[in-house]
Amino acid sequence: MRLLFILLSLSLLFAPILSIAGNVYEHFPQTIDADGKYVFYSHGLIVEGTNPTPIHSRWGTYEFPQIKEALSDKQYNLIAYHRPKDTNPKLFANKLVKDVRYLLKKGVKPKNITLVGFSRGGAITILASDLLANQNINFVILAGCGRYLAKNPGLVLVGNIYSIYETSDSVGSCQFLIDRSKSVSNFIELSLSTGKEHGAFYTPLSEWITPVKSWVTSNSNSQN
Repeated sequence: MRLLFILLSLSLLFAPILSIAGNVYEHFPQTIDADGKYVFYSHGLIVEGTNPTPIHSRWGTYEFPQIKEALSDKQYNLIAYHRPKDTNPKLFANKLVKDVRYLLKKGVKPKNITLVGFSRGGAITILASDLLANQNINFVILAGCGRYLAKNPGLVLVGNIYSIYETSDSVGSCQFLIDRSKSVSNFIELSLSTGKEHGAFYTPLSEWITPVKSWVTSNSNSQN
């Protein structure tokens, strides 16, 4: 009986987190479905470390587990890494690039791959877009066009781009980045006005969760 309990515990540890909405992976999945759809979510800086629900003095609790649950969907596999403290953005972007290239090698279509990133995670997602240089991969930038980009004028976006920002936040539109990015296949931007500043993306508000999921699924279901 004890052995059965241990085996069951191990199976749960290495299996994807299951929800009624879909599969969420904390680690890169061992088995890849060439016909599957894959979405990567990169969280903000405050979550780096070991606490999945850290508290900001101004914006409150970052609900990482709830965000993963809300973003998951039966139409795709969601991969959401919990980055360690003091993660180097460039090194982590290279990890995402390696993961995406592996999916492509296994036959996954570029249109079925989406990278979503908020704040520091958005900067990492932009770095990955620049490195991948694939016009058919999808990228969602959530309040991610901040000071990091101003300090790196050579950094550009490539692919299908969806940007969402909050009007009460100091991090605004990605239009300046689009203006210097010559290989953007498509660009759509949505502004929110929740009054929650950067904290608008700390919780799974329907104002951004719903349009992100709609955009992701519509791209993967397109005929292009």
